Amino acid sequence: MVLKAILQCFLGLICVSFVYCSSENNANIEANETPIKTETDVDDKGPTDSTATKDYKLPSIDLSHWKVTLPIGKPTEVSPPEILEYATNKTLEPFMYNDSIQGSLVFYTYPGSTTTNTKYSRTELREQMVPGSNTINWTFKQGGYLKGELAITDISKDEQGDYHRTIVMQIHGRLTNAQRDLIGQKDNNAPPILKIYWHKGYVRVKTKVLKNINASATEILHTNAWGDDEGYTFPEYVGFDKFTLEIKVSENRMEVVLNNQSVVYNNIHIQKWSVFENYFKAGNYLTTIEPNAYAKVAYYSLILKH
Repeated sequence: MVLKAILQCFLGLICVSFVYCSSENNANIEANETPIKTETDVDDKGPTDSTATKDYKLPSIDLSHWKVTLPIGKPTEVSPPEILEYATNKTLEPFMYNDSIQGSLVFYTYPGSTTTNTKYSRTELREQMVPGSNTINWTFKQGGYLKGELAITDISKDEQGDYHRTIVMQIHGRLTNAQRDLIGQKDNNAPPILKIYWHKGYVRVKTKVLKNINASATEILHTNAWGDDEGYTFPEYVGFDKFTLEIKVSENRMEVVLNNQSVVYNNIHIQKWSVFENYFKAGNYLTTIEPNAYAKVAYYSLILKH
C-alpha cells in the first residue's frame, strides 16, 4: 500500500510538470507570432475589402467610330475594333488612358512623329463613319454634331514662360476620289474648316476663308485657295477647369458653343465650303516642336451624332 501511494504521487508530479511546460510554450508562441487574418476577419476600422473605400469612374465615350493617331511610328494609328481595348493595349497605354479617379480619358502627346502635311504631332481621334474606313464622310448639307466635356490637365511652357497651345477639336475637309483626280493631287487631303485651340487658358476658334471669292469650282478644291480668318477668342477664361464644347453643323451654317456662349459662321465662305466632305477630330494636337514640350487633355464625355 505504501509503495502504491508513492508511485501515484510520482506520476502526479510528472503530469503537472508537463502541463506547465506546454502552457509556457504556447504563451511564447502567441507572444512572438503575428496572427493571420482570414477574409472574414474584421478590425476596428471596418471591413478589410479595399473596394469599400474606393470610387472608380469611367469616361462616357464610345470609341466605335473613332481611330486615334499617336506621336510614334510613321505615325502609328489604331482603329476599331482594336481601339476599344485601349485600356489593355500596350501601344496605346502611354498616350491614351483612363483617369478612373476623375472619370476621364486622357490624351497625352509630345513632339514626335507627324502625319503628312503638318510638322506637329498629336494623340488625336479621327471620326470614322464606317469603323475602320476613312472613305465615307459627311457634308455640311448632311450635317453633324459633336459635344465634349474636357479639361487641359497639364501643358508645358515656352522659353518666355507662356503655356504652349493645343488643338482640342477640329472639322477637317476631305476630297472625294473624283475631286482628287480632277486636280491631280496625290491624296485626299483638304483644309480644316475649323480648329478649336486651348490658348493660354482661353478657347480660340479658327476657320478658313477663300482668298478669292470668285474662284472657280475647281480652283477652290486646292488647299492654297484657302487662308485663315482672324480667329475668335471666347471671353471666358477656362484655365485648367472643366468646360463643354459643342460643334453644330448644318447646311451653310457652323456654330461653336463654349459652355453657354456661342459663335455662328454662316457667311459666303461657309457656303462655298459645301463642296468638301468632312470629318470630326478630337483630342490633343500640340502645336509646337520645342524639345521637352508636352500636353495632357482629359475628356470626360464625347458625343457624336449625324
